[in-house]
Amino acid sequence: MTTTLHLLCAGAAQGLVKALQPAFAEATGATVTGRFGAVGAMKEALLAGEPCDLMIVTDAMVGELAAADALRADTRRALGRVRTGIAVRRGEPHPDVSTPESPRDALRAADAIYFPDPQRATAGIHFAHVMRELGVHDDLTPRFRTFPNGATAMRQLAASDAPRTIGCTQVTEILYADGVDLVGALPARFELATVYSGAVATRAAQPALAARLLDLLAGDDARALRAAGGFET
Repeated sequence: MTTTLHLLCAGAAQGLVKALQPAFAEATGATVTGRFGAVGAMKEALLAGEPCDLMIVTDAMVGELAAADALRADTRRALGRVRTGIAVRRGEPHPDVSTPESPRDALRAADAIYFPDPQRATAGIHFAHVMRELGVHDDLTPRFRTFPNGATAMRQLAASDAPRTIGCTQVTEILYADGVDLVGALPARFELATVYSGAVATRAAQPALAARLLDLLAGDDARALRAAGGFET
């Protein structure tokens, strides 16, 4: 019988997990069943009792859940820091996002704005705040196209037929998405760089396998892969 490892994972790390799944399966014979999405949704799933051997979310949330004895603090490992960036459909002109004011013009020029859940997703919450700081949030609300996670938002951005589109999510989700280009990180004034970490669930059915997968994701052998996908040290 094939062993199944249950993973609850922030969307920011989905591309990295998918890239390393074949190597993990070959080495262990185990199948990884992953649920990917907004960190708030992952927390809700864990606390509701959804099967989980390994959880990957923001480092702050790992600490919170470890303090609540839902995750094992002794297994905590960081994958790296991820910035939040601006995206456009592949091949479209790149707007200027280099100054604190320039994103305002880029957003006002867009017919549709794609980003993750502004209530539960790290990047979505932050981007909504940025738009309020820029004074455009309420005016642009009819153009919002929000989705449960950044990966889905980027897929929908790539498939959009709107004349002028723009998106925002974690850089990792942009780099791993087909059909979109990374324009750049948000300017320094609005920068959000989030550290993502993993830890074995306290009630894990496969704790040894969970720790092994985390070692693979966070280990030196995957350092170049993490860097290429947008994780910074």
